[in-house]
Amino acid sequence: MKEITFRSIGVVRTPYESDVPHQAFEDAPGDFRLVVDEDLAEGVEGLERVRYAYVLFPCDAVWGPAKMKVHARWTRGAPIGVFACRSPRRPNPIGLSIVRVKEVRGNEIVISGIDAIDGTPILDIKPYFRGLDAKADADEGPGKE
Repeated sequence: MKEITFRSIGVVRTPYESDVPHQAFEDAPGDFRLVVDEDLAEGVEGLERVRYAYVLFPCDAVWGPAKMKVHARWTRGAPIGVFACRSPRRPNPIGLSIVRVKEVRGNEIVISGIDAIDGTPILDIKPYFRGLDAKADADEGPGKE
């Protein structure tokens, strides 16, 4: 297996010290920010013109080994493969959230709610574009007919 190394580009600031919601909620109460490392600050230029962004981060507070079969709430008890759901207990526990970009202040991005513990490293930030990222024929996932 090939080993891959990533550099953190900053940290997520949230009110969550534990008990993170299972999904990011845009209207979650509290202070939510992405703090990009100073040496990468020029990389956020233009982000203030984007309404939403993807944030990729390690789910570094997930305890226990990856499970290849999981019981997702929405499958009515039927087990499904981990790659067919969003469980954080994965071979590579990488979190992905779409957040609203509210304001950019230097190297800090004020965002809507995100499902990450305070201090979680940020792997990447990418703009969300309606024309590229929204798929009109997307379904609701296995078990949601």
